[in-house]
Amino acid sequence: MRVLVVEDDSALRLGLKRTLLAEGWQVDTVDNGELALGATAIQEYDIAVLDLSLPKIDGLKVLKQWRDKGLKHAVLILTARDELQDRILGLNSGGDDYLTKPFEAPELIARVRAIVRRRTGSMTQVLGLGDVSFNTHSRELFYKEQRIMVSPREATLLELLMGSSGKAVPKSRIVSAMSSWDTNFTPNAVEIYILKLRRKLANTGVSIITVRGTGYVIEVSL
Repeated sequence: MRVLVVEDDSALRLGLKRTLLAEGWQVDTVDNGELALGATAIQEYDIAVLDLSLPKIDGLKVLKQWRDKGLKHAVLILTARDELQDRILGLNSGGDDYLTKPFEAPELIARVRAIVRRRTGSMTQVLGLGDVSFNTHSRELFYKEQRIMVSPREATLLELLMGSSGKAVPKSRIVSAMSSWDTNFTPNAVEIYILKLRRKLANTGVSIITVRGTGYVIEVSL
């Protein structure tokens, strides 16, 4: 999935990019309305995260021009404006959802996923490997019919690994996914969460293997 982030605050724009990249999505960023229109003129996107208070061209005008031109990509409106009339205007102008600042990264991802589910008609995605399954919507891990409790960061790590089952996931990608907007998370902490998941997956027939110089891969045990 390809995402366009339109946000003039540099720190927030970087945080949004890191968070979305961690989900495995392709992300382009621009800092004003004029560049947003230029980006969509040369590239097709699945969804745009659009701030309303933008330099050069206001976000609502950008949204209106997108829809007037027949561009059908989804739009998550991101703004500090929390008045009811602003929300109604944004949605009536072609927005799919509305998120008011300040917000937490997990909520942003949940909103994006919800928009994609509505548009594709898919309500749930279950990743399976052997007798282990992970519901990406409810963030629940199961071994056969038994639920295994996982923390939010363990769930993020598990989704990365199971979403690339059989392929090594780079450690750098894991660090990015687990440390979005969190300066306290260190690369060495990845090994701690890998160890926790290994313990929880013990005796399930599924193992997490270290690929030296690359990262980790999850696979059915031989």
